[in-house]
Amino acid sequence: MMGEGDPAETDAERKMRFLYALRSRGVTDTRVLTAMEKVDRGLFVRGHFAGRAYDDMPLPIAAGQTISQPSVVGLMTQALNVQPRDTVLEVGTGSGYQAAILSQLARRVYTVDRHKRLVRDAQDVFRELGLVNITAFTADGSHGLPDQAPFDRIIVTAAAEDPPGPLLAQLKIGGIMVLPVGQSDTVQSLIKVTRGERGYDYEELRPVRFVPLVEGLGTE
Repeated sequence: MMGEGDPAETDAERKMRFLYALRSRGVTDTRVLTAMEKVDRGLFVRGHFAGRAYDDMPLPIAAGQTISQPSVVGLMTQALNVQPRDTVLEVGTGSGYQAAILSQLARRVYTVDRHKRLVRDAQDVFRELGLVNITAFTADGSHGLPDQAPFDRIIVTAAAEDPPGPLLAQLKIGGIMVLPVGQSDTVQSLIKVTRGERGYDYEELRPVRFVPLVEGLGTE
């Protein structure tokens, strides 16, 4: 049996192990699995941890951030229930991996991050993959993107104590937002927010652990 990151593992074996891990952790939506099979996580993990890119674990990236473990990316994407005509806002570009997955499912993806270096690196990979339906910005994601709002779907890949008001306001009626909620030094809850005609419905999905959502712009 091949170990994690085994150099003797073929691409087909690696892909099979990757998809098996996703399914075994509850990612069952065929469209999501197809998107995750198509987008190579290895392109988003550089340096010392490149050999672990296909393991179901979070990994460090630049600017003190992380690339989420694939099963969490899959479960968040599945909960978001992205439709082909949807416009999606992602808060927290990070490595760009989540946005690349979303680009396979949505009409248009806007992604923002407070770290200019992360946005620049992600844009390079998007170009390499020919993902022309992603627009990446360096911005304070806690304010969303008022100029492009409202959005059919919003995904937040950093934890806030409560869903940020500006993001709730930028969600269309019938829209869905998925985000981790809770204090950054404890286990958080992954929350699905659906906006109805009369307000917001909240559904708690599972415990998670994410970096905190920080206001303002980063230093790099």
